[in-house]
Amino acid sequence: MVDPLAEVVTLLRPGAPYSKVVSGAGQWSVRRSEYGRPFFCVILDGSCRLSVDGQEPILLKGGDFALIPSAHDFTMSSLEVAATGDAISPVASLLNGEIRHGLQNCPPDIRFLVGYCVFGSPDAALLVSLLPQLIHIRDDSRLATLVQLVSDESRARRPARDVILERLLEVLLIEALRSSARTAASPGLLRGLADERLTLAIRAIHESPGRRWTVADLSKQAGLSRSSFFDRFQRLIGLAPMEYLLAWRMAMAKDMLRRREAGVAAVAERVGYGSASAFSVAFTRHVGLPPAHYAQKQLELQ
Repeated sequence: MVDPLAEVVTLLRPGAPYSKVVSGAGQWSVRRSEYGRPFFCVILDGSCRLSVDGQEPILLKGGDFALIPSAHDFTMSSLEVAATGDAISPVASLLNGEIRHGLQNCPPDIRFLVGYCVFGSPDAALLVSLLPQLIHIRDDSRLATLVQLVSDESRARRPARDVILERLLEVLLIEALRSSARTAASPGLLRGLADERLTLAIRAIHESPGRRWTVADLSKQAGLSRSSFFDRFQRLIGLAPMEYLLAWRMAMAKDMLRRREAGVAAVAERVGYGSASAFSVAFTRHVGLPPAHYAQKQLELQ
């Protein structure tokens, strides 16, 4: 059986090469603007507040994991500052390599690992649009084990520490995406996969992307009326069914062209177009380059 999430993760190619340990004491608050970069946070000890613009603030506790696939403006703060709205605190770098927020000369109230992940796919923006705006995982035994390994490695000064930490964070990111299928609050593919009806239609798309799907066909896969299926799909995933189908077909086509897996005509057939010319028109409208030019450009970039 085709696994839609595995396919998205495979194309997305997540990695976590940039991370740092941060601690806080007393009252502190830091606001960031990240211009769409993926941001993650692992709470090692203590608790704090995370406020993402457009989302309700959330409490982060020890063992929690938070991922913002496309971060813009967000604030992290101590619980006291979150309640009083006090000013942003100064930041100082400590001798042990940690970044300290708030009071400098006392034990920390919280320690967390933060960083920016990278998505290796040049089509990352399209794929990220299929994910929730905020992923928050708590009380997950598998994730807790990974968080503990990350915590142990971040405290140690063993050889190859940074390499091991990067690999652990990559696994943590993928596990978080998988786990959040049960808890995703904002629209996206993960929320759709958690719906027992919609997941049938999504799996059908991924199993047969070249089939000439209609909304009526997909609604039958889900066992819903056409109108109920359309409304439910758009509400939970954030895209209309045909928009999702087009996005996935174009992501597949770009990946095949990039890897030179097949010629334009073969790619067109595999993603559901009756002719290379029809595919070329759709691809050019969606990507901004004809398929052959896109493949050549990717080859030059390698």
